[in-house]
Amino acid sequence: MNEQLKLEILEKIEAYDTVIISRHIRPDGDAVGSTMGFANILRDTYPEKKVFLTDEDFSDYLAFCGGEDVVPEEAYKDALLIVIDTGTRARISNKNYTLAKEIIKIDHHIEADPYGNLNWVEDFRSSACEMIADFCVTFKHRLKVSPKAATYIYMGMVTDSGRFRFEGVTGETMRLAGAMLEYGVDYETLFAHLYVEDFSSFKLKSYVYDHIRISENGVASIYMDAEAQEKLGLTLEAASSVVSELSDIRGSLIWVAFIDNTKKGNIRVRLRSRFLGINDLAIKYHGGGHNMAAGATVYSKEEMESLIRDADALLGEYKRTHGGWL
Repeated sequence: MNEQLKLEILEKIEAYDTVIISRHIRPDGDAVGSTMGFANILRDTYPEKKVFLTDEDFSDYLAFCGGEDVVPEEAYKDALLIVIDTGTRARISNKNYTLAKEIIKIDHHIEADPYGNLNWVEDFRSSACEMIADFCVTFKHRLKVSPKAATYIYMGMVTDSGRFRFEGVTGETMRLAGAMLEYGVDYETLFAHLYVEDFSSFKLKSYVYDHIRISENGVASIYMDAEAQEKLGLTLEAASSVVSELSDIRGSLIWVAFIDNTKKGNIRVRLRSRFLGINDLAIKYHGGGHNMAAGATVYSKEEMESLIRDADALLGEYKRTHGGWL
């Protein structure tokens, strides 16, 4: 799909001596995996080029992947900027992105802001890493993909798809994941980094289970206030991950985590669902994302309660008009 566009992207990369790669704020496994993987591929394939990876908001959770580069402002003047896994320019974690000579956008979110000179957007993909894997397979005779690069890409495919369980996973997803494995992914070490937990994480789970709220129609929610985050020694990213602990409650088809972000004076929201879409709900509350996995921001407890009421009404309507849900 988009074969001509992919060729244009490759030719554009080959035409530039300097390539800068960026991702979205608060990067997740897909953002980190796609950019780290692509940067490594370009460095190995074109050793004569200057390839930078920049990020102003790195994730502690993924610190094992390595850091980003310091990019001098003057480097942007004649550079190609590639932004991956970032739906809108407001979410680009690079304040200097407008200084680049040209921009390529590679993304799998619903198109809302075509900010690139070239925009490769496939919102049916389970991850941006799936797109990078597709790019690698399309040009397998022209690109060098090391085991390290393939591991980064596979990481993003695994994490953004919920270990290949979420909406959007297709036979093509699995074929591309298999292609990355063929390059020599070190999945045993990768999974240890991603899923082996410190003992403190079990204290977090205990707290979550004690503080889950279930609405009338089955919306499961948790509020991680500043006091709880400090007591449990959580980073904002770690606190945000609690949304996954709400996903296995029978009858709860929407689950929401609210994380107090006192540094920015707001409450971060993570929304997930099963069977029904919640992206429109996220958009209403200053966010967006995917049909069944999105983020939002609220600015008071009153607005937080309003979001829960709206989610409860959405879920109630779904249960009244659909059968077959658990």
